[in-house]
Amino acid sequence: MIDILFQNKNFIVAVKPAGISSQSDNSGGEDMTALLKKQTGSDIFPVHRLDKVTGGVMLYAKSSAAAAKFAKIAADGCFIKRYFAVVAGKPEKSAARLEDFLIFDKYSGKSAIVESSVKGAKKAVLEYTQKETVFSGGTEYSILDVRLFTGRTHQIRAQLSHMGFPIVGDGKYGSKTKAPLALWSYEADFPASESEHIFRASPPEIFPWNIFESIKNKGDEK
Repeated sequence: MIDILFQNKNFIVAVKPAGISSQSDNSGGEDMTALLKKQTGSDIFPVHRLDKVTGGVMLYAKSSAAAAKFAKIAADGCFIKRYFAVVAGKPEKSAARLEDFLIFDKYSGKSAIVESSVKGAKKAVLEYTQKETVFSGGTEYSILDVRLFTGRTHQIRAQLSHMGFPIVGDGKYGSKTKAPLALWSYEADFPASESEHIFRASPPEIFPWNIFESIKNKGDEK
């Protein structure tokens, strides 16, 4: 059963578990659009996506017209998405804005930081703030609060790795830690029906999330 934070006649906000695709793909497994349609009996239209290995708050529309409206909201920069990311070590800067150019290689399944002059390169912008740093099992871990300003494929994963701090559990981008990918979409903030909606969901209480006091017992909010 998918955890639904809110729904009305136009949209639904749900918590995607890590390991389930945001929408139908070629993997042959379950996906959120099919699961939500079965659970609610409504037509479901994706508004944005999360990597299959990333969990957290997601917005879906209940009609193509509503999906188009939310697409415009996102294009206008009014759809704010925040993530928690855990890295090994402690970044030199406790807060920073990262501006890079990314290109996705479909053959390797990875995004790479490139020069702006490279054909097909897209600008990628995020900001992070370090929330807490702790030692566990002889290793120092930091949890970062990340705000996305663009939505490129593997953006957070690629940019943090390029900075020298791959996300814990992200072997594809250089992490040496054996753990589930420690990236979680904890907040979605967007205007709808002439009011602002903010939805939050806490990451699962497993390693490495459970070593950080700053995000414990926060509960889900809307």
